[in-house]
Amino acid sequence: MAGPSRRNAAITLMQINTANRNVAMHMRLAKSACSECPIRHRAVCAECDSDELAVLEQIKSYLTVPKGGSIAVAGERLDYLSSVVSGCASISKTLVDGRRQMVGLLLPSDFIGRPGRSTLSFDVDAVSEVTLCRFERRAFEGIVKSSPNVARRLLTMTLDELDIARDWQVLLGRLTARERVAHFLLSLVRRDSGEVDDGLFVGSANLTLPLSRELIADYLGLTIETTSRQFTALRRDGLIEIPGSRQVFVPDLARLSLETMDDDGGPIA
Repeated sequence: MAGPSRRNAAITLMQINTANRNVAMHMRLAKSACSECPIRHRAVCAECDSDELAVLEQIKSYLTVPKGGSIAVAGERLDYLSSVVSGCASISKTLVDGRRQMVGLLLPSDFIGRPGRSTLSFDVDAVSEVTLCRFERRAFEGIVKSSPNVARRLLTMTLDELDIARDWQVLLGRLTARERVAHFLLSLVRRDSGEVDDGLFVGSANLTLPLSRELIADYLGLTIETTSRQFTALRRDGLIEIPGSRQVFVPDLARLSLETMDDDGGPIA
């Protein structure tokens, strides 16, 4: 059995390797033009022309937040507005009695913060390691005022978030446990494709789940036991395959999409 010193050395080496990997990624991103960014055509800069991209490049910086780290705290000053480049973050609300509810997810290309407001109403935490492309808040607010393309893109993203919030109300208020899990998987397919139209559900899809089963349950307002049963039932019915703990293959998206309209999914628990 390894002694404490050997274990500590292994942990230190792992931390060094992670830090070196993050530095290398930041250098690679910093050297690359915004036009080469992996989220270029989905993020807040999606409609920018070359001149606007040049301005954004001058004020951007990168930050990697480790899994479990805090990105923003409700009520605290937010000096940077950010786009998620990689990883997954949760949006949650903590009540006065300490209870905490996850109310949303942030995936690559999602935007954190609101121009014109220095604080957020929710906590934002890294569910996995998250890399952010950051803009100093006041500098970005100036770009929003001078760039109609950035302002228009922000409006589009805000309206998309409003549609997601309305879907969320339906999910929590009306959908069964089976429908919630199917809806969650299809929402990941939609996000991976960069589309918002349900009509895209044709063919098959490979998914990497951004959350553990426990966090998926929390996100969907279910118990972990119910969530696991629904994954098992969908696999048994041939709607999904689970080659790994975080891997899901959907052989027929159209068939899975029918599950979100099925009223025979069992009780919610």
